[in-house]
Amino acid sequence: MTSATRQPETPAAALPPRLIATDLDGTLLRDDKSVSERTVAALAAAEEAGIEVFFVTGRPARWMDVVSDHVHGHGLAICGNGAAVVDLHGGPGAHRFVKVRELARENALDAVRLLREAAPGTVFAVEQTYGFYQEPAYPKLHMEIPDNLAPAERLLAPDAPGAGEPVLKILAFHHELDPDAFLTVARRAVGDRATITRSSPSALLEISGPCVSKASTLELCCAERGISPEEVVAFGDMPNDVEMLTWAGTSYAMGNAHPAVIAAASGRTVANNEDGVAVVIEKILAERL
Repeated sequence: MTSATRQPETPAAALPPRLIATDLDGTLLRDDKSVSERTVAALAAAEEAGIEVFFVTGRPARWMDVVSDHVHGHGLAICGNGAAVVDLHGGPGAHRFVKVRELARENALDAVRLLREAAPGTVFAVEQTYGFYQEPAYPKLHMEIPDNLAPAERLLAPDAPGAGEPVLKILAFHHELDPDAFLTVARRAVGDRATITRSSPSALLEISGPCVSKASTLELCCAERGISPEEVVAFGDMPNDVEMLTWAGTSYAMGNAHPAVIAAASGRTVANNEDGVAVVIEKILAERL
């Protein structure tokens, strides 16, 4: 999608912002996965002005190298759609898990069983704190070599490789279903046993523990800092951002956002390739002068 407007549609903030929460892919990052010089400068200026910046992403911790050079102050990021809070100060490969909200293996197994019944042909992968495991038929979507190949039921067994590691989420892929239709089917089938969302343009679902989302983990982090929702500005582009954008006092859908995100956000900015996050941050800081 392309941006519908050259200037952000700015909602009136109830309180001066104390924290900026931004998604990465399709939001802060350009399509080539770079962080523009303008965005780097805006993030640094926000932190200098006393506004914390949290990266809130579906990415696993090991994929955070793309922004690890741009953390300031606390250096924390919310990864795996809320399944983990990670300290990025150690740099690539040396991150520390500050908080883990795991998906219980029995819930994961229930989700696998119910999805196999509701959407035959679904294939799975398992994302853990440090390991990544997948079924043989799961496509190579992530440009990485899995630690093990086996049916999901085996990967989630009590004696499976990596059984001592928490499961952060499972991934479900379907070769034929429409992505939004797959999401609807999965949520109906699995119910409250897990939280199901998506951030990919393909029929790839991300399945986390019950009540685990970007929003719920961000809420926990903000409560620890005495920050209210009214003091948070959030940015996103895909369905896994909807709860966060609804929770935050001020929120922006990117110009390239999914229709559900546009409906959830209180405002709109320009597309990720036009530095939509930076445009809004610059405006916020200009209004503080």
